[in-house]
Amino acid sequence: MASSARFRRPGPVAMAASGGPTADCHPAEGFATGARVRLLQTVDTEYTADSVEWCPLEGYRHLLACGTYQLRKLADTPDRENKSGADLDGEPPVRLGRLYLYSFSEESPASPLVEVQRRDTSAVLDMKWCHSPVAGHAVLALADASGSIQLLHLVDSEKTACALWPFSSLVLGEQSLALSLDWSTGKTGRASGQPLKIISSDSKGQLHLLTVNEAGPGLQAVDSWQAHHFEAWIAAFNYWQTETVYSGGDDGLLKGWDARRPHDAPLFTSTRHSMGVCSIQSNPHRENILATGSYDEHILLWDTRNMRQPLSDTPAQGGVWRLKWHPSHPHLLLAACMHRGFKVLHCQKAMEEKQDTCLVSVSHTLHSSLTYGADWSWLSLQPSPKAQPLVPSASFLHSDTGARPADLLHSLKVQGTSVATAPDRVGDEDGEGQASQAQHVADDVRKVGSQLHVAGGKPCDYDATLEGMNLDISLLATCLFYDHALHLWKWEVS
Repeated sequence: MASSARFRRPGPVAMAASGGPTADCHPAEGFATGARVRLLQTVDTEYTADSVEWCPLEGYRHLLACGTYQLRKLADTPDRENKSGADLDGEPPVRLGRLYLYSFSEESPASPLVEVQRRDTSAVLDMKWCHSPVAGHAVLALADASGSIQLLHLVDSEKTACALWPFSSLVLGEQSLALSLDWSTGKTGRASGQPLKIISSDSKGQLHLLTVNEAGPGLQAVDSWQAHHFEAWIAAFNYWQTETVYSGGDDGLLKGWDARRPHDAPLFTSTRHSMGVCSIQSNPHRENILATGSYDEHILLWDTRNMRQPLSDTPAQGGVWRLKWHPSHPHLLLAACMHRGFKVLHCQKAMEEKQDTCLVSVSHTLHSSLTYGADWSWLSLQPSPKAQPLVPSASFLHSDTGARPADLLHSLKVQGTSVATAPDRVGDEDGEGQASQAQHVADDVRKVGSQLHVAGGKPCDYDATLEGMNLDISLLATCLFYDHALHLWKWEVS
C-alpha cells in the first residue's frame, strides 16, 4: 500500500460570507462562446460523495446513483473495546459507505432530484451501470472498500418505487480495496451471445477479470494478475475489442493487456503521464480513441493503434479522477478534476485534425472540495420556452504549483461546512477568435440530432448574444468529496 505521505492535502476551505464554498469566475483559455453550465440542485449526501452514475437503460434514465466514502476512526464509535476488553485505538479506521438512488423529474424544478432509496454498505470506491439488461433487470456494479465487487439489480413494481437489491458479490482479495471497475458493454449494441465481463482493479496493484452469468449464480472469477507496483487506480475495457483492457497505477504507468493472456507481458507500457494514472475511458462512438487522466493534471487522447505518442495533451489544472464521454455526442468529454472542479472538453479537432490540445468549452471550480465523481445523463431534454437568460461559464486558471489531491485511502475528516443550495450560474466569457470554436461545438451537437441542457457558480457578466438562440441541452451530475454534496447541473450549447 502506498504511503499517505506521497499525497499532498488540499489547502484550507475558502468560505464565502454566506458560509458556503466560494467559486472562481475567470475566463478559460480557449473557452467556446455559447457553451455554459448552471447549477440546478445541491443534495447533502451526509458522507463524502465520490462516485455518481446515471442509468443508461431506456425507461430508467431518470435514475441517478451516488456512492459515498467515509473514514471513521474506531475511537469515534460508541464501543471502543473488543470482546477481550482491549482498547482498539491502534486499529485502522473503518471505511463506511452509503449508496443513494435518486429520481429526476422536470416537473419539480426547485428540487428535480428526489431520493428514492439509501443502502448502507462498505465505502464505495467506484460503480458502473451495465449498458444492457441482465436477466431482464438494470444492474449496478459496485467496487467497495471490503475488496468486493457487488452486483445490485433494479426492482420496479407498481406498489413500490424503484429499488436496488444485491444479488451477487465476489471478494477480489484479502486485505485489499476494490478501486475501480468497468463493464465490457460500454459501446451500445452488444452482440447477441457476447459474454458480460467486468474488469476491476485493487489497492495491491492487481487486475481482476470477471464474468456475469445471466442465468446464475452471478459473478464468476476468470483471472487475476499483478499489473502495477502500487495501487491500480483504474481499469477499463477497449469497448470495440473487449479482449483488450487498460490499467493505470500509482506507479505512473499506463498499460494495455490481452485479457486472454494476461500473464504475458503487457501489450504496451506508457510512461507519458508523470504521476499516477487514475482515469481511463474508451470512446464508445469512435473506434481507436482512448482518453486518460492523471494526478499530473493532464488529459491525454490516444489513438490506440499508436500508444507511443498521444494525439493531444490538455492541461486540467487538477488531478483527473474520472473521464466520461458524452452518451450521444462523440467529441464531448467530461472530466472530474479534483480540486479544480469539472471541465467539459470538445475534442473534435484533436481527434480529426491532430490539434495538440482539446478545447475547454466549460470549466467550473469550487475551492472548498474535491470533485471525484462526474457523469452525463442519458436523458433528452427540451429547452424551456420561458428559459431565463444564462450567465457565461466561469473557470479558475491559476495553478497551485505541485498541488496534489488527497488520497481516498487516507482521506481527511469531512469539513463541517455546507454547500449553498441556491442555483448559482456560470457561463463563458466573450473573446476574439472564439466564435468559430463555439460554432464547432454547436455543429457537432446538432449533427447527432438530440437535445440537451446545463449551467452554475459565481455570477459573471451576462452575454446578451446568447438570448433567444436555439439551445442543445444535457444534464450532468458531479459529487464533492469534502462537502458531502451531490450537484445537478444543466449544460447548454447555443
